[in-house]
Formats: sequence, C-alpha cells, structure tokens
Amino acid sequence: MLLAVDVGNTNIVFGLFDDKNLVDSWRLATDNKRSADEYGVMFESMFGHSGYSAEDIDDIIISSVVPSLLFSLEHMCLKFYDKMPIVVETGIKTGLKIRYDDPRQLGADRIVNSVAAHTKYEGPLIIIDFGTATTFCCVSADGDFIGGAIAPGMKTSAAALFENTAKLPNVDLELPGKFICRNTNEAMQSGLIYGHMGFTTHMVNGMKAEMCEEFGCKPEDIRVIATGGMATMVEAGVDCIDVIDRRLTLDGLQVLYEKNKGLNKKRTLQD
Repeated sequence: MLLAVDVGNTNIVFGLFDDKNLVDSWRLATDNKRSADEYGVMFESMFGHSGYSAEDIDDIIISSVVPSLLFSLEHMCLKFYDKMPIVVETGIKTGLKIRYDDPRQLGADRIVNSVAAHTKYEGPLIIIDFGTATTFCCVSADGDFIGGAIAPGMKTSAAALFENTAKLPNVDLELPGKFICRNTNEAMQSGLIYGHMGFTTHMVNGMKAEMCEEFGCKPEDIRVIATGGMATMVEAGVDCIDVIDRRLTLDGLQVLYEKNKGLNKKRTLQD
C-alpha cells in the first residue's frame, strides 16, 4: 500500500491507498518540535489501531508546507519503514504546465490540489482550500496552472484579532445566524464567517471573469472545487462552490505518486 502524507501548518493528514483506493486516513496536530521517533511511534499507533502495520507499506509520498518537518519525516520513513519517500518539490512530474513567475515559490499543497482537481474534474477549474490560509488556484482545461491568490484563513484571522487587540476574545467559529449582532462574540463571528463568504464570492467572480477573457470560456464552464476544514461552513452561505472534496489533497498525492514512481529510489537522505 501507499502511505500519502500531507503536512499542513495546522495538521498532518495521512492515508493508506490500496492501488487507487483510499482505505483509511488519520490526522495529527503539526508540531515541528517532535522528533522522527515520536512521529514514527504515533503513525505506528494509529496504523495498529486500524489493523495495519509497517509491513503493509510499499511506498511513501510526502507533501509539506512546513520545511522544518521534512527532514524528521524522511528520517521516520527510513527508520520505521525502510523507505525513502517521494517528496513533492520543484522538478516533480505533475502533468500541469506551471505558469508561475517562480515555480519554486508555489506551495506543495497548491500543486497537489491542482493535480487532483484536474485529474478528477477536468475542465477549467478554481480550487479553493479553506485551511490555515485560504488559497485559490486556477487551472485551465488544458492543464495550465495560471496562478491564484492567498489570504488568511478564518481561524488565522480569528487568532490575529485575539492576539493583537486588547479586548476582543478568542471565539469559536460558529454561524451567529445574523449579520447585525448585539454582543462581541457574535459580532466577531459575523465578521469572520460572513465576511469570508463575501470575500470568497468576490474572488471567484473576479477569477472567472479573468479566465473567461483569457481562454474564451463562459463563467458556467468553470467549476469551483473546495476542500479544507472550513469548506462546508463557507459553502453554506455562497452559491459559487460546485463541489466539496475533503480527500482532494490525499487523492492528489496518489496521482503524483503514479507519475513519479521510482523517483525516491534515486535519492538518499544525504542528497
């Protein structure tokens, strides 16, 4: 089986694929202070709880937006599974034409999500990941990654308000049910959640207009795919999201593995 590991700023999500089928997945809090041994024990514990073991893993692929964790995870893969993982980085085969000023600046998560969406949904696409950051990626029908946008995620915005103001509390992100609120907690929820919904709609409309101008398509031809922890909450208040795909990133890692089999055999930890 393939172990696919997606390292985000807040969580590490990892799953096991039997061929192209995701058979199970797990989630850990991201902590760059943990050692390779600690991560290895945690992975093994979760595998064991679900009836899997190290012997079931034939290969590993990792996508990470936290560079400081990559070395520890590579050590973990070697020590616990005797595998050198494929790493999503510059030079990996994606099947996309990356039209970015400097492709090295493009986050691995955005590459993986774009590959997965293009493979699963085709057509011109806008891919939104509602995570620690809210990211937008635009992909043409021919597989050109033409760019996108990055903004603070809702949880990041809420934390910034709490940490940088003297009197605003740390609030749970729950729908307040109204735009005009009469207490501080609900007022913050209204601004954070409904504001993010309006922001999402405006960004999608603007991106669709630019994509239609460049590619000669119609707005209705462009599908909007959303993923990430806050996707469902945002989707409840907008009309611009067509599909919520919670396993988009893991599926993208599986697709990238198929395109890059054997790449890890050419690398060592010292390379």
